[in-house]
Amino acid sequence: MEIPENIQEQLNQFQQLQQQAQAVTMQVQNVEVQIQETEKALEELKKTDENTEVFKQAGTLLIKVEYKDALADMEDKLETLELRKQTMTRQEERVMKKLQEMQTAIQSAMQGMGQ
Repeated sequence: MEIPENIQEQLNQFQQLQQQAQAVTMQVQNVEVQIQETEKALEELKKTDENTEVFKQAGTLLIKVEYKDALADMEDKLETLELRKQTMTRQEERVMKKLQEMQTAIQSAMQGMGQ
């Protein structure tokens, strides 16, 4: 039994959407790792005295920065990463919902073909 062209097209779109879902999931996981690293760095920074010398990595260099600036930068970075994670999680949810809808539509079309 040959698969009709419209169903084949839906299957191709479904596969593309699966790849997109996988990519978004990997991005979310990557951001989660960055959040954990940033939280750990911020925690360690808060344990130090304000008079402690603090350095910031800029490419392959370490540059001395003020404690309060380093603290503000880390807090800003954490906030940005958390917002990015929220946005990407919503995108992931939308893609997964669309995948489920497409799967249902394809299954219905395939069952209709078999009758």
